[in-house]
Amino acid sequence: MDTKSILTIKPIDLSGTSLIIALACVLTVTAIIFDGVIQGWHNLATTLTLPLLIGALISSVLGYVVIPILQRLKTGQVVQEDGPQTHLKKAGTPTMGGIFFIPVAVAIALIITKFSPNAIAVCLVTLSYGFIGWIDDWQVLRQQSNKGISPRMKLTWQIAVAILFCVWLWGQKFPEITQIALPGGITLSLGLLFLPLAGFVLTAETNATNLTDGVDGLAAGTSAIAFLGLGIIIASTHPELTAFCAAMSGCCWGFLVHNHNPARVFMGDTGSLALGGALAAVGLLSGNLWALFIVSGIFFIESLSVIAQVSYYKATKGADGKGKRLFKMAPIHHHFELSGWKETQVVGMFYLVNIVLVVLAYFFR
Repeated sequence: MDTKSILTIKPIDLSGTSLIIALACVLTVTAIIFDGVIQGWHNLATTLTLPLLIGALISSVLGYVVIPILQRLKTGQVVQEDGPQTHLKKAGTPTMGGIFFIPVAVAIALIITKFSPNAIAVCLVTLSYGFIGWIDDWQVLRQQSNKGISPRMKLTWQIAVAILFCVWLWGQKFPEITQIALPGGITLSLGLLFLPLAGFVLTAETNATNLTDGVDGLAAGTSAIAFLGLGIIIASTHPELTAFCAAMSGCCWGFLVHNHNPARVFMGDTGSLALGGALAAVGLLSGNLWALFIVSGIFFIESLSVIAQVSYYKATKGADGKGKRLFKMAPIHHHFELSGWKETQVVGMFYLVNIVLVVLAYFFR
């Protein structure tokens, strides 16, 4: 079967509600099994299960309060006219939803971990990237265009946060943090090269998560899966970061109550940049970059599709200044939409792929 035929296969269609119910069951059962069967039932209250369920409950309930406020503040999404035509009806849907579920996850993590220094560090990174995203969202709304702060300015702020975190990380964890564990018992000793790698990981992860936020429920659901998977992988060595991951996963689930198709609210850059920064910070601090790369595979694929699209277009540009497209549209979730997939089919397939990636990351760490 060639690549073209693979990209045109349509998966089974489920409603947005059915998808979130299925995802909620997977997350809850996985957390209970891991806490109870593998670690012992006394861990239900501190490791995965309690932070997951509390985060889901509070963020979902809070959405019923905050979303009407966002509507009154006229924070309606500005939709790209050159995007899929089916997205034009989304114009006016409140955005900046990250402001109500990200802080909840941070608060839960800090309380459960009793303000552990590691938890404080990743929470500060999360809030910092969320703040950058909020500024960008606010500028989009103020200007009523898809152009918020300039890409250069946004990248500069992202790099600045990455540098601050990397300097702190280097001071706290040197030299063990420079040892990168790979499958097969292989360890890479990076030394000073760890610093630029860590900065790249933080910046790339935040932007990759941001690119994934283009279909109802896609970024929140895949993030919930990635956070829970990463939390399980690091549980034996970094329980405080596992609690943070569980809280983030639960709050993504709670946000999905309002964000599943048809979405009543979008997370905006406020949410997507914060999620990416949180994942990267946990992966770096726990020394699990390989696991981070695998559980974030969906985000990597989304980014790669954009890079491939732009590169192919430039490489095939003719005398008329026009090039060919590798995909119908990038990121790749838009390609599937334009190939006839419903949004829920795209989301369901990406959830499934992400679950498989988490399983692979767990067994091949």
